[in-house]
Amino acid sequence: MKKSLFFLPLFLMICLVSVAQFDDKFYFPSKNVRPIDSSLHAEHITLRTDTVSLTGVFLTPAGKPKATVLFFHGAGGNISSYLYMIRPLVEAGYQILMTDFRGYGKSTGTPTHVNIGKDGQLFFDYLLKRKEVAGTRVIVFGASIGTQIAAKIARDNVGKVDGLVLEGAMASFTDIAVHYAPKEQHAMIKQFMVSPYSAKADVAQIGQIPLLMVHSKEDKEAPIDQAEVVYNAATGVKSFWYCGGGHLEGMKVNAAEYVRRIDQLLK
Repeated sequence: MKKSLFFLPLFLMICLVSVAQFDDKFYFPSKNVRPIDSSLHAEHITLRTDTVSLTGVFLTPAGKPKATVLFFHGAGGNISSYLYMIRPLVEAGYQILMTDFRGYGKSTGTPTHVNIGKDGQLFFDYLLKRKEVAGTRVIVFGASIGTQIAAKIARDNVGKVDGLVLEGAMASFTDIAVHYAPKEQHAMIKQFMVSPYSAKADVAQIGQIPLLMVHSKEDKEAPIDQAEVVYNAATGVKSFWYCGGGHLEGMKVNAAEYVRRIDQLLK
């Protein structure tokens, strides 16, 4: 989200004459995939759906995994940009499936809210079929824009998900657009831009799946009130860690505490 999600003047003028999601204002994919450190045991995977190839990486710890994590990254970069968020979990005994949205990394196609939501389910179904995952508990983890997909996957798979982690969350695609827009344009955005799914709505439907919200009060890209809206909408077991630092810097600020709180979801 660092690159500013919206080019609002043109975006909002078009909204006056057409109802659309303007997905291209939310996604900033990079094809520059940095190599994964050889100290991490990584299996590269490819899934095919309609006309595109979706790629990801499955990371395994040295010993028996304590649980499995499905990770959805943020609006910029690709999975290699977010390894810093995952390495401490692998080192702590978690096995991780990181996924690249359409157009990111080696994945083909163009991301939209609808297709990445559908692709998220495809990855989830694939993950549950892996023999290494059988019998393990599953945590869905979303970062920034990935919080929207993560919350949707948890909502759609109650009974199969054992924990939900959302860092740097936005309340919905619409809410974050409103945040970036001048006040006089808020009503228009709410009228013309309807989120196809949203974290604030989905967490209210995840039942007793434990929720961990992670956010910094210093976050300049997704303000803290966005995460608090999501947290307040959740009705089950939940906790909020105000981690400090900037956007998606919880692992940089205190990886040990972050891992401890994720461990707590399993208890």
